[in-house]
Amino acid sequence: METNNGSVGTGLQLVGLSEDRNTQISLFVLFTAIYLITLIGNMTLVTVCICDPHLHTPMYFFLANLSLIDVCYSSAFVPNMLANLAVRRRVSFAACGTQLFTFLFLGCTESAVLLAMAYDRYVAISLPLRYTLIMRKSICITMAACCWIFGSFMAIVDTVTTLQLPLCGHNVIDHFFCEPNGLIKIACTDTFYTQIVIYVVAILVLVIPSVLILLTYICILITVVGMSSSMHQYKVFSTCASHLVVVTIFYSSAIFMYMKPVSKNSGNREKIGSLFYTVTPPMFNPMIYSLRNKDVKVALHKVIWSKISPIN
Repeated sequence: METNNGSVGTGLQLVGLSEDRNTQISLFVLFTAIYLITLIGNMTLVTVCICDPHLHTPMYFFLANLSLIDVCYSSAFVPNMLANLAVRRRVSFAACGTQLFTFLFLGCTESAVLLAMAYDRYVAISLPLRYTLIMRKSICITMAACCWIFGSFMAIVDTVTTLQLPLCGHNVIDHFFCEPNGLIKIACTDTFYTQIVIYVVAILVLVIPSVLILLTYICILITVVGMSSSMHQYKVFSTCASHLVVVTIFYSSAIFMYMKPVSKNSGNREKIGSLFYTVTPPMFNPMIYSLRNKDVKVALHKVIWSKISPIN
């Protein structure tokens, strides 16, 4: 990464969420609690999915992948954000680039996994007799591997393109973590082509998956309407509604951030918008998807009881 005025050794300054000290303390307490809830909820879900054989199904396989992504996703920037709230500090270019790649890699992978989960629900509801054949173990593993590979490829393209921009001497990013738009704002050159690359990546990672997910749920809705049992209709709607809530929050906020021209005067709005696809989904995913699910509750009870029984 090139910089002007010989500032390469000074690193980058993240402005953070607020300049007010009292607000910083409140935010530190709030995001510490959110981070702990995120870790506990997602790691619990991953542990239960691994330990209970009854949850070795495609749906919970992808949920475990999603929870693992969310743990890594939150850990990629929340601890740094907390450190920045506690003590204002600079980050090196290498650390910023690493955080940028990690953020993009996990975000792109999560988008692909959400699409895989929607497809799984479509096959389970619309093609129940062929479900075990279509969503067999080898296919699920291949789909998950493709999600991770897709995420890494998109992240490499976006990261390399962004880090090639020469930065201005002040090197102050008006954000709480290193992300593409924040770096574009302090670039000392024309960023038109960089923004085009980001738009293309956003279309591939956000727009196309969200449209495909919408189409799968339209097909699911058509299938549900044709069901004769109102009980089955309610069960399907309740299962799919939770997925749609997470998808709506994640995609709407991310599309809002990366499918619009970069503005140098929209720092606070962008920071708030970023919270909706970085902090909120990882915390609520295990609650919305599974921790209120009867199968998960039974499995969690079994896991806890198996740990307590030897002691007694």
